[in-house]
Amino acid sequence: MKKYISLITVLFCSVIFGQDKYSSADKNFESLWYVKAAKQYETIIKNGDTSKEILQKVGDAYYFNTDMEQASRWYGELFSKYKNVIDAKYTFRYIHALQGTGDYRQAKALMKIHGEKLNNKAFKVDQLSENDDKLDLLLNQQPQFYLSHLSINSKVADFGTAYYKDRIVFASSRDSLNLKTSIYKWNNQPYLNLFVADTILEGSDLKNISAFSENVNTKYHEAGVAFNKKGDQVYFTRNNYTNKNLKRDDDGMNHLKMYHANLVNEEWVDITEVSFNSEDYSVGQPALSIDEKKLYFVSDMPGSIGGTDIFVVDINNDGSFSSPKNLGPTINTSGREMFPYLTAGKFYFASDGHLGLGGLDVFESNYSNVFAKPVNLGKPLNTRKDDFAYIVNDETQRGYVSSNRDGGTGDDDIYSFERIKIICKQNVSGSVVNEKNGIPEDNVNVFLFDSAGSKLDKAITNSNGEYVFDVKVECGTKYKVQTEKNRFDPTEKSFMSSNSNNGEVKVPLGIKKRNRLIVEQNGILKIKIGLIYFDLDKAEIRYDASIELNKVVFLLQEYQDMRIKVESHTDSRSNDDYNLELSDRRAKATKSYIVSQGISEERIESAIGYGESMPVNKCTNGVKCSNREHDINRRSEFIITKIY
Repeated sequence: MKKYISLITVLFCSVIFGQDKYSSADKNFESLWYVKAAKQYETIIKNGDTSKEILQKVGDAYYFNTDMEQASRWYGELFSKYKNVIDAKYTFRYIHALQGTGDYRQAKALMKIHGEKLNNKAFKVDQLSENDDKLDLLLNQQPQFYLSHLSINSKVADFGTAYYKDRIVFASSRDSLNLKTSIYKWNNQPYLNLFVADTILEGSDLKNISAFSENVNTKYHEAGVAFNKKGDQVYFTRNNYTNKNLKRDDDGMNHLKMYHANLVNEEWVDITEVSFNSEDYSVGQPALSIDEKKLYFVSDMPGSIGGTDIFVVDINNDGSFSSPKNLGPTINTSGREMFPYLTAGKFYFASDGHLGLGGLDVFESNYSNVFAKPVNLGKPLNTRKDDFAYIVNDETQRGYVSSNRDGGTGDDDIYSFERIKIICKQNVSGSVVNEKNGIPEDNVNVFLFDSAGSKLDKAITNSNGEYVFDVKVECGTKYKVQTEKNRFDPTEKSFMSSNSNNGEVKVPLGIKKRNRLIVEQNGILKIKIGLIYFDLDKAEIRYDASIELNKVVFLLQEYQDMRIKVESHTDSRSNDDYNLELSDRRAKATKSYIVSQGISEERIESAIGYGESMPVNKCTNGVKCSNREHDINRRSEFIITKIY
């Protein structure tokens, strides 16, 4: 059974060969007659030509026809003979074909062996860079969809739904009594046209199917449609054609174009091309932003990262468009990205370049000003075959998806779905060891925080340095743990919980003893060094003072995030104003010395002299004290305001 999504892909991605030696096979390949071309290439191989080029061609012929069993067979031959000299895209296609047959074990092995080697190549997809552990997590991800096969699916292609007022529009190659349909020779099915249907229940089965519009539908392909909220404007995809024939570029390829039409008196009129169409590349599969100010679409235009990328244009007030902008490598890969769809804060699309289960998978990306890393929506929405054209009602979480998965009626079929909220919880545990010697540390307070910084739980390590939180965390969410123990530096570590329900997250931690120069006095952290001596009535740093101040410098170098305040004090044996001015000069001289040793000035938040106003004993004005007692008040203090 031919997979119709390949047809749409091929219309975007031309692959041209030109070898006179095997011109018949190559001509069939260029004409998209992949089944016939594959048989011819196999005959060539039986006659003794197992060159890299022929193995690539026979693999591609099956790959583009989505016969993954045969594609993986011939890519396997290619890999066994030429694995050190083949292009990275064939590694990707081989992995992809293996996933399409359900051979995840071999696919994981190839990812592990070749992913790192190919990571710096121009051809970059998550399939080659993600490790096998992440594929295991995806395979074991908790299901969050109920799917139902629609009764209206035919033995030919049905796919690509769009909301149109209270109805559904979709593409199909079913023949219509109201249309004169032509046969598309690549798969001996009628060309695609747009059809409209009523919903039986919101987000469920369809009924009362009819042709969408005689003005929009032609004898060639129409598919990939998007409407504004009022339902009086439509963007749709169509072959590039004249009144009589398909138009082709210099390589003989017929591309897709996007069109716009208005609804006037229940007729679709003013059908015009968008300004960024081209004779040299394809444009199609439109999707409107919620505010209808941006139009997203798929193209292989110059500037594409992969086979097909998703682009966006601004829709100006006069209906014109800005220049197309590629969504960039967060969304687009060296593979195929297709079928965009947007809701409030969510961006959905199909891709075979991000880590998936095989074929096209549906991905979800949170977005505001930027797109977050896409998340695979997992089984059963995604399968080892092609799953694409996801649309959803954001309020009810009901919608439609298209797929050529096993068990369907024909080629691509339409499925309704309901997305359920996952209740997914995980335990968090770990251990704490001394960084210096690796010995477990007991009686360490370990705190759990959410991404907003709210404290969720507290645990204390046992004699083996182990801890377990009572509170369970949500799956696929970012958290932080933090340690606290007397005479030890606090440590913290962020982590992301996995998507495996009832699993356990292990968060190991290391702590180190706090430097002996850091002491706590009355709940305040200070740097404890020897007395800083100045000459009488002077503020210059003496040699013996620099020895002590260098301890502060070394400590600031050890703790790169540390911030301090410098405070200078005198005894009460001189005039109050004099002592205040002298201590302030000495505090600022102390700061200047520390900065001169390479410490950033911003890390010293203040340097202030307090004179005799803050004695630590009874020796104030008029009180008789010994020299030793007065000396205690002659001090410089280094208050730690931040240590990590």
